[in-house]
Amino acid sequence: MADTAFQTMYRQEFVAGFEKRQSLMRHTTITETEINGNTATFLVADSGSATAVTRGANGDIPTRADNLNQPAATLAEWHDVPERTGFNLYASQGNGRRIMQETSMAVINRKIDEDIRTALDAATVTWGAAAVATLTRVTVAKTKLGNAFATKDAPIYAVITPAFHGYLMGLASFTSVDYISQKPFEKISTDIAFAWFGVNWLVDGDLNGAGSANATCFMYSQNAIGHAMDAERLQTYADYDRKNDKSWVRCTTYMGSKLLQNAGVVKMPHDDSALS
Repeated sequence: MADTAFQTMYRQEFVAGFEKRQSLMRHTTITETEINGNTATFLVADSGSATAVTRGANGDIPTRADNLNQPAATLAEWHDVPERTGFNLYASQGNGRRIMQETSMAVINRKIDEDIRTALDAATVTWGAAAVATLTRVTVAKTKLGNAFATKDAPIYAVITPAFHGYLMGLASFTSVDYISQKPFEKISTDIAFAWFGVNWLVDGDLNGAGSANATCFMYSQNAIGHAMDAERLQTYADYDRKNDKSWVRCTTYMGSKLLQNAGVVKMPHDDSALS
């Protein structure tokens, strides 16, 4: 006799779907700003490549002014509002309110990185046409920063695709104990950041063109990019609409990013296609 009337069991703890949930790039930028209205103003100061002088014929020492620039980032408002009816929450599997809160925060974190990438993309220095990562290519990018004196005053970051990382894994200088003390093949898959060649590397599958023959990766000085966010107004609200029997979550932020120094960013167009 065949068994019948089986009960379907549902696991109430939800399993997070695959998506990027955290901002990887905000800490790689300059975030100290002065916000006036909807504008965040940064100050970039240098000598303007001045050279030392000797006294003039009249015995006076020639004076000069410092080179002061005030790039400004315009803040814009960004929101995400998931909503579900009371019946949907009652009848659905899992903690619906918590799901809305976590997914909404993930949406805003992805927007932070997108905003920073847009500012980085305004840079004009590049390592050349799209190609796979090699030690020579990486050296070209870092050399361009060095020639611009952009490697000393602040940390250097590189944001790369998983395929770019895969090509690095094929370099002896990246994996061999003769060159490094780390063992990259033993690092767990959740590791997204590592240090090598004097650069802090971040692996981000959300980069523009990731998986294609022309993915946009970057190497840059922290002093080259500014990101402003009104932290006091970073809002995450959860509430209930009694009239319409709906629960909702709203995550809101006001932010903007700005390229501060063009010479401090090198684009690394990468061919991901063979590994994707």
